[in-house]
Amino acid sequence: MKHPLSDRIMSLPASATLAMAAKARELKTAGKDIIGLSLGEPDFNTPDFIKQAAIDAVNENYNSYTPVDGYGELKEAICTKFKRDNNLTYTPNQIVVSTGAKQSIANVMQVLLNPGDEVLLPCPYWVSYSAIATLCEAKSVEIRSSIEANFKITPAQLEAAITPKTKLILFNSPNNPSGVMYSEAEYRALAAVLEKYPDIYIMSDEIYEHINYDAKPFSFGAIESMFDRTITVNGLAKAFAMTGWRIGYLGAPEWIAKACTKMQGQITSGTNCIAQRAAITAVLAPISKIQYMVDEFKTRRGIIIDLLREIDGFKVNVPEGAFYVFPDVSAFFGKTLNGVKIDNASDFALYLLEHANVATVTGDAFGAPDCIRISYAASELQIREAIKRIATALS
Repeated sequence: MKHPLSDRIMSLPASATLAMAAKARELKTAGKDIIGLSLGEPDFNTPDFIKQAAIDAVNENYNSYTPVDGYGELKEAICTKFKRDNNLTYTPNQIVVSTGAKQSIANVMQVLLNPGDEVLLPCPYWVSYSAIATLCEAKSVEIRSSIEANFKITPAQLEAAITPKTKLILFNSPNNPSGVMYSEAEYRALAAVLEKYPDIYIMSDEIYEHINYDAKPFSFGAIESMFDRTITVNGLAKAFAMTGWRIGYLGAPEWIAKACTKMQGQITSGTNCIAQRAAITAVLAPISKIQYMVDEFKTRRGIIIDLLREIDGFKVNVPEGAFYVFPDVSAFFGKTLNGVKIDNASDFALYLLEHANVATVTGDAFGAPDCIRISYAASELQIREAIKRIATALS
C-alpha cells in the first residue's frame, strides 16, 4: 500500500550512521555478539560537576518554558567561551541555543537557503549536511578529497566549485568522519578565495574542537574578513559526553540569529531548562576538567591506527581530532570474500557487520566512497577485539 507521504520526506535519505546502528541492534537482539563502532558518541559518563549543576537546577525549581533563543545567563556564558577559546567576539543577541548542534545547523540552512541555491560540501562531510540541504530544496555540491590529500580541499578546488548559485559552504574541523583539522594557514588560503565572493556564507561546525591531540583548532570566523559572513556552530555532546542532553548553539550575525530564533520558535521553541542550566557550568569550565577524556581518546587513537596498519589493504592516515579513523578500503573493491562480492564501501561495511560482527559506517554517506568510518569511542578491549575480528574476516 502506498501511503500519502510528502515529496519532502520521500526525498530524504535515512541517516547512514543511525541505520547501521539499528542494524547492529537488530543483530544483537538476535543473539549476535556485535561490537558497535558506528556511532559518534563518547563512551564516558557526563562529568559529575555538570550533573550536579542539573540537580541544583531541579532543586531550584527550574521547570518553566525557556526563552526561544536560550537563557540570558547561558548566552552570556557562550559569549565568554567564544572569546576565551576561539577569539570570537559575540554579544548575547548573536547567540541562539538549540536542541543539539544538528538543530542549529538546520535552523541556519532553513533561514538562508532558497530552492535551487547551492551548498558546497568539502568531502568528507557529516551525513546530515546534505540531507538538511535537500529538505531546504537546495543542491549539495561535493568538493572531493582523498586520503592522499589528508582529506582536505585546496583553494583551487574551492574556486572551481563556486557558481552564481553558491550560497553557503560548510566547514567542519576537527572533521567527522576523518578527524583531520584545517590549520590557520589553510583556512586563510580558503578565505582568500571567498573574499572574492561576498554573497557566500560560511558555516563552521566546531562540535569536536576540544577533542584534539596535536594542535589547537582554529575558528574560521576568527579571520577578520570572514567574521560577518560566518556562522559558528558548537555544542556540548562530544567533548562533555552530553549527547542525550541535546544542547547546541551558534554565534552569527544578529540578523541571522534573529531569523534562527524565529524559525525555532515555530518548531521546538526553547531548549530544555535543566540542560541549559547545566550547560552554563559546562561552557564556563576550564578545558582541563575534561582533559582525561581527550587523553584516553588519544591513547585509543594510537592503538587503533597501529592495529589497522597491520591489515593489508587498509590505507590509514593519522586523525588530529575527534574520535574516528577513516581508512581507505578501496583495495578490497572487486574482490570476493567468503563468497561475498565487494563492489564498494557499503558492501565492505555490511561484510564486516555480518562476517566480523563489527559495525562501521560506509564512506558513501560522507561523500568519500573509498572509505569506511570506524569510531574509537569504545574501550581498549573492544577496539582490540574488533580489529582482530576484522583482520580474521579479511584473511
